[in-house]
Amino acid sequence: MGFLKILLIFIFCSFPWPSSQSNLDTYIVHVEAPKCLISTQSSLRDLESYYLSFMPKTTTISASGNEETARMIYSYHNVMKGFAARLTASQVKEMEKKPGFVSTRRQRILSLHTTHTPSFLGLQQNMGLWKDSNNGKGVIIGVIDTGISPDHPSLSDVGMPPPPAKWERTRSYVLDDGSPIDSNGHGTHTASTAAGAFVKGDNVFGNANGTAVGVDPLTHIAVYKVCNPAGECSDPAILAAIDAAIDDGVDILSISLDGDQSYGFPGTRTLCCASAPSGDPRSFHEDSTALASYSATERGIFVSVSAGNSGPSLRTVSNEAPWFLTVGASTHDRKLKVTVNLGNIEEFEGESAYHPKTFNSTFFTLYEAGKSESDRFGNLFCSPGTLTDPAIKGKIVVCRRSRGLPKVIQGKTVKDAGGVGMILINEQEDGVTKIAEAHVLPALDEVSNTDGMKILAYIKSTSNPVASITFHGTVIGDKNAPIVPSFSSRGPNVASPGILKPDLIGPGVNVLAAWPTSVDNNKNTKSTFNVISGTSMACPHLSGIAALLKCAHPDWSPAAIKSAMMTTADTFNFAKNPIPDERLIPADIFAIGARHVHPVRASDPGLIYDTPFADYVPYLCGLNYTNQEVGKSLQCNVNCLEVKSIPAEQLNYPSFSIKLGSTPQTYTRTVTNVGDAKSSYQVDVVSPKGVSVKVTPSKLNFSKLNQKLTYQVTFSNTTNSSKVEDVEGFLKWNSNRHSVRSPIAETLSAK
Repeated sequence: MGFLKILLIFIFCSFPWPSSQSNLDTYIVHVEAPKCLISTQSSLRDLESYYLSFMPKTTTISASGNEETARMIYSYHNVMKGFAARLTASQVKEMEKKPGFVSTRRQRILSLHTTHTPSFLGLQQNMGLWKDSNNGKGVIIGVIDTGISPDHPSLSDVGMPPPPAKWERTRSYVLDDGSPIDSNGHGTHTASTAAGAFVKGDNVFGNANGTAVGVDPLTHIAVYKVCNPAGECSDPAILAAIDAAIDDGVDILSISLDGDQSYGFPGTRTLCCASAPSGDPRSFHEDSTALASYSATERGIFVSVSAGNSGPSLRTVSNEAPWFLTVGASTHDRKLKVTVNLGNIEEFEGESAYHPKTFNSTFFTLYEAGKSESDRFGNLFCSPGTLTDPAIKGKIVVCRRSRGLPKVIQGKTVKDAGGVGMILINEQEDGVTKIAEAHVLPALDEVSNTDGMKILAYIKSTSNPVASITFHGTVIGDKNAPIVPSFSSRGPNVASPGILKPDLIGPGVNVLAAWPTSVDNNKNTKSTFNVISGTSMACPHLSGIAALLKCAHPDWSPAAIKSAMMTTADTFNFAKNPIPDERLIPADIFAIGARHVHPVRASDPGLIYDTPFADYVPYLCGLNYTNQEVGKSLQCNVNCLEVKSIPAEQLNYPSFSIKLGSTPQTYTRTVTNVGDAKSSYQVDVVSPKGVSVKVTPSKLNFSKLNQKLTYQVTFSNTTNSSKVEDVEGFLKWNSNRHSVRSPIAETLSAK
């Protein structure tokens, strides 16, 4: 195919992945910048020579990846002043003595975090935002991931407009193994979710049949491969990818990578991470994705990132910097419905992407894995090699779910043992979250733990427990949707508690999109798709929406686009109830942020909170970073004693996140009128429990477009409680035509 839809920019580690036998390790080296500006005058050759001056004399710039001599592997000029190199510990010590050296640290290995979802989001052909934005024509989304499948119909250039002129400035990076092709699947899935073309007849085992399309079908894609087939993504490669993307003129960066350490999560491959680096991994100056994305945002590039898959525990959210759009996951209203009927007439519901042609309504004997106490632990989860009982043959096996074990592997273990089907019981904390998989045998993915206990009780109650698994196919119209799934990472923000994260949520459960290979062994088509889940799937949805907004409003900054999405978000599900979490109770603010994205409303928000980029300097100083640490982010020398620092809560952000004691706190916000030239907005406040919220003035009168007005908010603790408590509320500015909502998270400390 031609390269009109996809620009293949292949960046991968030009060195072997570290082994225990090698004395060399990969380090990211920061050096002093000559100015507080990113130079566009000095040549890359001069900059590279400067970097080489820090290296041992034996250093070479190698492309072979086979040498065991110290060598530079990446040099950076946009995202930071510095380079990545293969070095020994003693060579690093010698480098530290050289003038201009700032710091060094070992590389980190990060992990990776549709037919119906555009319709679910209110996007329709030739109408609304798709029409107003011309389907994203002229915008470039940079996808940093595992590569791409360029021959997939979802990524075809048929019907695409000519590429933007700025696309000609892109570059290609070729690795030693020489291929940008995605052998993992994750990158193909995320790219086609953001900007896949219309493809008819997509399905998995006949499920979710329809016309596949990305959120932004006429947008061009630049793909940066930074991960190996196992999904290991080194931060030197990520820095290099973002460095190149800035030069390549992308408008949007979509990054579905996890800044946390490895955590097994539903719907994707098990991925590993290196041990934690020195320093606090949540400090922005030590977070390569945050550091590089700061430089990208400074150039006007919108950066969308996944929130992580470590929920439902609190304080697990990744990618916490305020210049990111941090995206949590939600369900949508399509189910791949499967039910299990027990011999006692009880029925329970789950999902599965597997859909056999013959199996429905046939009763088989049930077998409880792990019923023997002697080998209970391994058998309980149907781990490979544990199901050795001959009695399993011809039965439906009931297994417990384990986040550290891929569900397809559990199903294969059951099939290899002679089982004819599998029922998976969710962990207690996962509630009603159901992640459909393309299994190798008839399976019901994850009945709730409560329902699972009823199934196990039935097995114990009779000498001949039986059940049938019935596949109902695709069912549209789940009134509880959207639901926050259990795996979606939660706040509060650890790196910067004064910034609410995640920012908002979008579809990330059972998302069907392009896949490099056929999961149902169909060898006669290139239209291969898969259903997977994770905040990795939510992120490209929001990246695509950002591209549509960028096309509809080319003068909007990244902060303006984020504000538009956050302040117009949906607060209710299809049943007109507050959006629930995996327990089917209202999701709290640390799970949901500003709530669920609503693309059509985001195109006409009325008011926006546009964060001045200059405010990030006093903000970073306000985080109590050292001058050197702030300088690493800004690529310049900074003296925080000369900067009037601000608390994070004072940043002109579309939400509030405040720790409130006995002393009242006052913060300001500035809004810009992008709605009706002459308009009046009245404030409406729903105060968090135990908090008084006073807004001054209570009315904003605008006389022209792009006019800016400022208001103050004073928060006072009205409780006498001695315990720490998280409470939430919101404030809205309402006009005749617009409602601009900002969520408020308050942590009340003892007076």
